[in-house]
Amino acid sequence: MPTGSGTIKKNSYTPVLTPGYRKETAHTNSRMAASSNRIMLGPLVAAIDQGTSSTRFLVFNAKTAELLSHHQVEIKQSFPKEGWVEEDPKEILQSVYECMDRTCEKLTQLNIDISNIKAIGVTNQRETTLVWDKETGEPLYNAIVWLDLRTQSTVERLISKTPGRNKNHLKHKTGLPISTYFSAVKLRWLLDNVDEVAEAVVTHRAMFGTVDSWLIWCLTGGKSGGVHCTDVTNASRTMLFNIHTLDWDPELCKYFDIPMEILPKVRSSSEIYGLMKICSSLTSGSLTGIPISGCLGDQSAALVGQMCFQDGQAKNTYGTGCFLLRNTGAKPVMSDHGLLTTVAYKLGRDKPACYALEGSVAIAGAVVRWLKDNLGIIQTSTELEKLAASVGTSYGCYFVPAFSGLYAPYWEPSARGIICGLTQFTNRSHLAFAALEAVCFQTREILDAMNQDSGIPLTQLQVDGGMTSNRLLMQLQADILCIPVVKPSMPETTALGAAMAAGAAEGVSVWSLRPEDLSEVTSEKFEPQINPEGKGTYESEFRYARWKKAVQRAMNWETTEPVSIGNGETSIFSSLPLGFYVVGSMCMLIGAKYISGHK
Repeated sequence: MPTGSGTIKKNSYTPVLTPGYRKETAHTNSRMAASSNRIMLGPLVAAIDQGTSSTRFLVFNAKTAELLSHHQVEIKQSFPKEGWVEEDPKEILQSVYECMDRTCEKLTQLNIDISNIKAIGVTNQRETTLVWDKETGEPLYNAIVWLDLRTQSTVERLISKTPGRNKNHLKHKTGLPISTYFSAVKLRWLLDNVDEVAEAVVTHRAMFGTVDSWLIWCLTGGKSGGVHCTDVTNASRTMLFNIHTLDWDPELCKYFDIPMEILPKVRSSSEIYGLMKICSSLTSGSLTGIPISGCLGDQSAALVGQMCFQDGQAKNTYGTGCFLLRNTGAKPVMSDHGLLTTVAYKLGRDKPACYALEGSVAIAGAVVRWLKDNLGIIQTSTELEKLAASVGTSYGCYFVPAFSGLYAPYWEPSARGIICGLTQFTNRSHLAFAALEAVCFQTREILDAMNQDSGIPLTQLQVDGGMTSNRLLMQLQADILCIPVVKPSMPETTALGAAMAAGAAEGVSVWSLRPEDLSEVTSEKFEPQINPEGKGTYESEFRYARWKKAVQRAMNWETTEPVSIGNGETSIFSSLPLGFYVVGSMCMLIGAKYISGHK
């Protein structure tokens, strides 16, 4: 498959802001600090970007959207049992403080006046679930991450009780299938399995929230008057929120047996929630008193940051997972092809909500970490592109990274990851290429479903996220979708969206969202390098069809139900063929790796 380079073009169809990415070298810092005058840049807006794998604090110029400074800290994940994924809420909070502190230090070195920061926005990993004690301020359990699969048996039990075993039983209210992905089943697990949580509910001390709620509560005072709230985009990912009434739904809460008193107040995505309260001993103590006035789940924030404000515009974010959102306007559109209906944003208390169709892929960038940390095939994430480009093909190898089951359009928690099509010729370079192809094929599946639901094919795809720095991946994506892929020059669109919401809030009003006030962005466009009438298209479609065949083989490999051996009895040996296959595949992969001389 060709791997041509992208071309630099103006993104004329969407009036995106003009962000410049300032590289903060030591030379620049020392030269700027030596200046005798503070640099006056007009109003600044900051954003907390708390993701699955890292936390960032970024500061933008509200007039130009230029990124002035930022700092990033990685977040540790723990895996107590197979399928379980947790993070420490206190570590998450501490990472925010550290990022704030380091960013403020950098601004000082750049001679930029921190007092010009007029607002702070929050964007976060969605669905990740926390419960804490409002009297002590202490978390009552680790945060259960959106990828976590511990609730699979709960989900199967809930689905079995619905008419016709229908996983879409609640979709008319929530826009979501019953899945391990969303917060309600995680919260139910905490109530059933963690004594401290159950006791705190009985004594009226428990607070539930997604990551945004935890951060806003802590940053606005915590146990000393912290604001317990969330926004509509995060609430819409819980399965407890009615996307039509835009509030918690008593019937949904009763269905999951969740006490409504522990839920945060639902607010719009752009309004003043409260004021920052930080220890003055920190450099970031100068942020005390600044309003927190924007809040969006990370994928909604990226939609705003990409300026997808018009019905039909779409963006795809390549992060730990992969998330394709298409703006559907003021009315929610229900999918018939396995997509989610979600709240895209509500930019003001009195502003209407806008909705989106979403296709969620659990594993995208996470597959790179898996290849690095679990298999040792690469030493650094950047090595993957070079390795894959060295062969330019997977040579018949197909990779379905269903480590957490399959999300859209299948919603199949029992699926598990497979690598198939291995031969003695297969080496780690082919596997690297297959991993990148898997991300692109999953996006193709979602885009096909989205085009069927909307009836209007997408003509080009706006992209963002960490994986978009991989140029081979972007070109593969354009070739597999057969439409241009457009990447903005400034990659921090998620944080930008949160900053825009914060700066535009009533009472702040330093960031105008009027189309006439927004300038264009310089983007890199990756055009398909395959002739629609040529041999390359046939080859691409053939590989896509083979990959979908591999997906079917990944289905139904894990179940909480015992497996019958035909006489009414069950046996653990029914799982041995799968075990032999996995072990055999790994042995072949390791053997190929050494036979190829670590090519």
